[in-house]
Amino acid sequence: MSGHSKWATTKHKKAALDAKRGKLFAKLIKNIEVAARTGGPDPDANPTLFDAIFKAKKNSVPNDNIERARKRGGGLEAGGADWQTIMYEGYAPGGVAVLIECLTDNRNRAASEVRVALTRNGGSLADPGSVSYMFNRKGVVIVPKQNGLDEDTVLMAVLDAGAEEVNDLGESFEVVSEAGDLVPVRKALQDSGIDYDSAESSFLPTMSVPLDEEGAKKVFRLIDALEDSDDVQNVFANFDVPDDVLAALD
Repeated sequence: MSGHSKWATTKHKKAALDAKRGKLFAKLIKNIEVAARTGGPDPDANPTLFDAIFKAKKNSVPNDNIERARKRGGGLEAGGADWQTIMYEGYAPGGVAVLIECLTDNRNRAASEVRVALTRNGGSLADPGSVSYMFNRKGVVIVPKQNGLDEDTVLMAVLDAGAEEVNDLGESFEVVSEAGDLVPVRKALQDSGIDYDSAESSFLPTMSVPLDEEGAKKVFRLIDALEDSDDVQNVFANFDVPDDVLAALD
């Protein structure tokens, strides 16, 4: 799990700076629109929307884009799409389990793009339920290491709010809780004056498949292909890659 978390954190940080910036923006905007449609357009009364807007701002999405998405989703402005969340299950090379979360207005297109990305990169679709049991839905807050912040300080801030563990990811800390405790944990960090990069529900693996450099290359290639689809919002996988292999690939 730690290897996957480190890889995901590093990858997402770089994604905001590379050629896929526009694609990342589009996915963050879509999250805002869906959150506003589901829970209302007021971020103070809709924690999911608050977190979606916060993450978008952290990734430098322009405020005008954020505000338009909020209004579209909340019915305050025309043009909102009928987004549907679909979860696909599959396998990557090496027997790595993969959950693929899609947010789409065209189920057939999403299914086709997921299937093509898997089959062209050594993976395969799996039957519903054959992979998901290996993951638990958790609340995950990413806290950057800055101003001498240490693990004990983060842990003391979130322990009474329901946090289960704090993991050191190298350049940041990962605070894990039950999904239902995500908002109290996030608020506890805010109340303690601790900055964070994102707070969202995620799927964390209960068991991991260790990968060497060659195996990691194949899995990363597959995940990149999946994430290249506009319909794919998140990809969760149960691989673990040692730090030295991550460094070599980086």
